[in-house]
Amino acid sequence: MGIENDYELSKLYDTKYCLNVFNPLPISFTHGRGVWLYDADGRKYMDMIGGIAVNSLGHGNRELTKTIADQAKKLIHCSNYYVIPQRSELAFKLCSHSFADKVFFANSGAEANEAAIKIARGYYYYKGLPEKNEIITLNMSFHGRTLATIAATGQEKFRTPFAPAVPGFKYVDINDIDALEHAIDEKTCAVMLELIQGESGVHPADREYIRQVRELTRRRGVILIVDEIQTGIGRTGRLFCYENYDIKPDIMTLAKGLAGGVPIGAMLCTDEVATGMRAGDHGSTFGGNPLACAAGNAVIDQILDSEKGILANVNKVSSFLFDKLGELKEKTGKIVDVRGMGLLIGIEFDSSIMASGMKTLLMQEGYLVSSIGTSTIRIAPPLIINEREAAMFVTALGKILKGNRKGNIT
Repeated sequence: MGIENDYELSKLYDTKYCLNVFNPLPISFTHGRGVWLYDADGRKYMDMIGGIAVNSLGHGNRELTKTIADQAKKLIHCSNYYVIPQRSELAFKLCSHSFADKVFFANSGAEANEAAIKIARGYYYYKGLPEKNEIITLNMSFHGRTLATIAATGQEKFRTPFAPAVPGFKYVDINDIDALEHAIDEKTCAVMLELIQGESGVHPADREYIRQVRELTRRRGVILIVDEIQTGIGRTGRLFCYENYDIKPDIMTLAKGLAGGVPIGAMLCTDEVATGMRAGDHGSTFGGNPLACAAGNAVIDQILDSEKGILANVNKVSSFLFDKLGELKEKTGKIVDVRGMGLLIGIEFDSSIMASGMKTLLMQEGYLVSSIGTSTIRIAPPLIINEREAAMFVTALGKILKGNRKGNIT
C-alpha cells in the first residue's frame, strides 16, 4: 500500500490503529542526512535529540548503511542455537574496550536492565544466598518500562498505574552516600544507578559520590550496576561514561546508540558476576542477531577510529555548546541551568518558559529537542555534529528567548 509520503493518511492510520501512548508531534520524516531530517515537503530539521541519543553517527552514515544492507542480503536472523560471528565480534570489541569479560545481547535498554537485575540476583542465589535479592536504585532514576524496570525506576508515576510493583527494590536520593550506606543490609544484592539521570532533567552524579559508591559496594559485598543505556557509546566524550568517573562497575548496560538506530541492547559483566547465570537461565529470540550486531560493529569501529576523531569531536562540540549556552544564560536571564556531559545536555528555563512550549517553537524554527518535566529541554544530537551546526541551534534558541522578553512561552 505505501503511505510514506501521505502525511494526513499516516496520521489517520496512526491514530486509528496504533496504541496511543506516544502523542506524536504533527510531523513525519522521509529521510535524513548527517544531523538533518527532511519531511515530505523537503523542509529540513536539525535533529538535536538524535532519536533520543540513538542516532550516534547521524542519519544516512555511509559505512553503517552499507553494512546493514550487505548483512541484510546475506542473513538477518538465524537464532542463538548457533554461533553468530557478528555477535562474537561485537562481544570481543565491547569487552576489549571496557572492564567486562562477558556480554549478553538483547533488543533494548529495558531488556538489558532486566538481564542485569536477573544476573545480580542469580549471583547470590548460586552462592547459596537466595535471600540476598534486593536492589537499591536512586530516586528520579529511569531504567525502562517493563514491569521489573519500572519497579527499579525511582519515580512513582511510572509504577502506579501498573501495580502491584515487582518487589525487591529500594530507593535513595542521588549524591547522598549516607542514605545509601544506611539502606544496604543483609538482603541487598546490588546498587543500580545512572551516572547521569537523563529522564529526570539531565542530572550528572557528583564524581566524589560515585567514587564513594564504588568503595562502599566493594566493602559491603554488593554488586554495582551502571545503567549506560543513554550515556554509553561515546555520548559523554569517552566510549563509556564510567571512564569519566574513574571507576569500574561490575555490570554495565548499553542500548540506544550502540547500533546507530538498529534495535539492540547489551548487558556487560565481569567473569565473577557471570556465574550468576547458567545455561538456560536467560535468553532472547532476536537478541544478538546478525543484522543488529553487524550494525553495532560498524558503529564501534567508527567511534574508535582516531582518524575519524568522533570522540574528540564530542568533547570539542560539547565545550563549545556549554560555553555558548552559558553566554546565552547570562545575556537573556531566562536560563536557570545548563548541565550534563558531552553531548547529553539539559537546559532548564525560568518559570516564564514551559519546556513543551519551547520544544514546539524550536521545531517551528527547524530544531528538534525533547522536553522533560515543566522547565527543561534535553539535547542529545548525533556525535558527528560540528561547531557550525551547534552554533545554529544556539542562535535559534537565543532568537526565541529574545523574542520572549515581554511574554511567556507556554
